[in-house]
Amino acid sequence: MPDTLTRKFSGRTRDLGGFEVRRVLPYAKQRMVGPFIFFDQMGPAEFAPGDGIDVRPHPHIGLATVTYLFDGALQHRDSLGEDLVIRPGDVNWMTAGHGVVHSERTPAPERAAGHKMYGIQTWVALPEDKQDMTPAFFHHPADSLPEFEKGGARFRLILGTAWGREAPVAVFSPIFYLHGEMPAGSEVAFDIAHEERAFYVVEGRVRLGDDMIEPGAMAVLAPDETPDLLAEQDSRIMLCGGRSLGPRVIDWNFVGPDRETIDAARKDWTEAARSGFPASGRFRLPEGESEHIPLPE
Repeated sequence: MPDTLTRKFSGRTRDLGGFEVRRVLPYAKQRMVGPFIFFDQMGPAEFAPGDGIDVRPHPHIGLATVTYLFDGALQHRDSLGEDLVIRPGDVNWMTAGHGVVHSERTPAPERAAGHKMYGIQTWVALPEDKQDMTPAFFHHPADSLPEFEKGGARFRLILGTAWGREAPVAVFSPIFYLHGEMPAGSEVAFDIAHEERAFYVVEGRVRLGDDMIEPGAMAVLAPDETPDLLAEQDSRIMLCGGRSLGPRVIDWNFVGPDRETIDAARKDWTEAARSGFPASGRFRLPEGESEHIPLPE
């Protein structure tokens, strides 16, 4: 392993009925990068007419979810009353805090016509003073996010601050998250000033010193190193990181500072399902939804 890296690892893939998901974080020896505690690549996949994604309503606490698409569309519904479709380049920033329930489904027009799906879903852990905050949801269209060129590559800043720019998404701890398109031969110094930094290769091949990072792999930089990223091929990458928040417990869709917090959420989800998701409870179904994902044993 070169001195510029502390770790390099590949995500684990699983097939969800013709739809492949690659789980990158949490990894056995790398549970988080900055506040990022979960990192999934969805697809690329192509659905025939009549088929689509149906992620039934499920709960979250203690985190913010970030959905970012390269291709396709997802309809988001949540217990806050939000009901909208996210498309490539947009950002859905759902802050679960004390507790929220949401579903993700293929919109009716795309389901009828057939469609592609390709993107990244991440979870960002919240600082302990925001762990129990009132849940909130924000949608930021692609044209509201900073886009710029650097080293012959094109970047979009999804969250936080990087290279003197700031995304409009309201965040709760120092963070950065970028989508980069690097033509073959482009070269960019990874000199973003944050405590923890990593990059993930979605497509192509990116060289860092003597080390080659292939598609599906994440590389975590050593502190204070500012290596160059050189695209050996046309490449699509994601850069992420920020301030370390310390260890977190992750269990199913819940993130918390301790086991007690997680166990309370598990109990509340089970009781909500048993009692028909009352409007006065911690967890309520989104309007128009009657299904839910049961708590796994």
